[in-house]
Amino acid sequence: MGKPTGFLEFKKEYLQKIAPNERIKNYKEFEKSFPDDTAKQQGARCMDCGIPFCHGDTGCPVDNLIPEFNDFVFKGRWKEAWENLSKTNNFPEFTGRLCPAPCESACTLGIIEPPVSIKAIERTIVDRAWDEGWVIPEPASKKSGKKIAVIGSGPAGLACGQQLARAGHSVTIFEKNDRIGGLLRYGIPDFKMEKRHIDRRMKQMEAEGVIFKTNVNVGKDISTKQLQADFDAIVLACGSEVPRDLPLPGRELKGVHFAMEFLGKNNKYVAGDQLEIISAKDKHVIVIGGGDTGSDCVGTSNRHGAKSITQIELFPEPPKERDSSTPWPLYPKMYRTSTSHEEGVNRKWAISTLGFKGNEKGELTSIYGTEVKEENGKLVPVPGTEFEWPADLVLLAMGFVNPIRDGLLEDLIQEGMELDPRGNVKASFGTKPGSFATSLPKVYACGDVRRGQSLIVWAISEGRKCAEQVHQFLTQEVEV
Repeated sequence: MGKPTGFLEFKKEYLQKIAPNERIKNYKEFEKSFPDDTAKQQGARCMDCGIPFCHGDTGCPVDNLIPEFNDFVFKGRWKEAWENLSKTNNFPEFTGRLCPAPCESACTLGIIEPPVSIKAIERTIVDRAWDEGWVIPEPASKKSGKKIAVIGSGPAGLACGQQLARAGHSVTIFEKNDRIGGLLRYGIPDFKMEKRHIDRRMKQMEAEGVIFKTNVNVGKDISTKQLQADFDAIVLACGSEVPRDLPLPGRELKGVHFAMEFLGKNNKYVAGDQLEIISAKDKHVIVIGGGDTGSDCVGTSNRHGAKSITQIELFPEPPKERDSSTPWPLYPKMYRTSTSHEEGVNRKWAISTLGFKGNEKGELTSIYGTEVKEENGKLVPVPGTEFEWPADLVLLAMGFVNPIRDGLLEDLIQEGMELDPRGNVKASFGTKPGSFATSLPKVYACGDVRRGQSLIVWAISEGRKCAEQVHQFLTQEVEV
């Protein structure tokens, strides 16, 4: 804990941000880590709560030792705070920027006051660690002679690969795109996380022995049988990339795009690639989907200079305070305003899209639909609320349904790999022997490809736990 009376003396502080009208002029990060004194005060708010619900199943999936690093920060013992944090989280600079912080929802102080600023403290610790030079490669002292192929370089693949390399195994991470990072690279806008954070982690991992191979689509550029012959174990960490579609009249019109197509091309452009982006400049933009991806579309559209931005959600507007259906310490169902929303957007709830209209050139001109309400557990149209809005660009941000099946997964399925009822790779989660193993020998799965679309913190957790299972499997082989 921090100071015994800290939660009574200090109010919750938030990271300082550049004003919305200034930050939308570029794609740079606009939040700054806490100054030392602010961080110490916020660490002091950590209570002697007996059972810290902030970590474990209810709070932090990577099991960060949150009360401990809060106490170190309160006492100004920054390096020890970093050493504590790095024991459980491979990439706190990712989670400190991108995680929705279920740890704060589970904070005991949150029952009566705003919770401890755990996410901001985490970010402050790791940013200081990089500045001080404390983040260094940790190569294994002895090599096992075992080789592992990790397919996919998102947070699950990176965490799994780093843990296995540090355990002494030879790790090769295969990525089908031209740069490492998965959706961290091409799904998250730079204003939320600049890509230099990925690049310097790559350098650290390369110094630890990890080999990165980009522009390699396993199943097409290299066969799964070749991988099985060349490697002692294979880890599938290729994500869940099939977006949920909206097959309505007019879906084929020019101007209706999946969110990831819009965000991915923009990230490439920001990185310096020469390509034609999907521009929102001077357009009426409709974002369908109320989650984080939709919010990222809002922030990007504002930076393009959109004429108007409307974000719609099928479900009713959530309550402003924690809903009774999600009591503490669960992650609450409630109304949230993202930093992109602060920059300008018209948010509408309980809206059902019925179709899209276009002109004689096949270009999108409007979207039409109706308001809905809940009756007997179903959403039904509200008579008299039909609408048609002008729209030049519609972005579908309704989540992802399952992993892509062509190539890699299709080959493995033909070999006998099982999927779960949702189309994800079937593999159990946990710490028992055999967890994360698929129905194929030597093939493991972790992250979204196994559990479906989820949080970055869960991806890192699964990557670490999967690495432990693979290590146990390979170690047993060595002992035999």
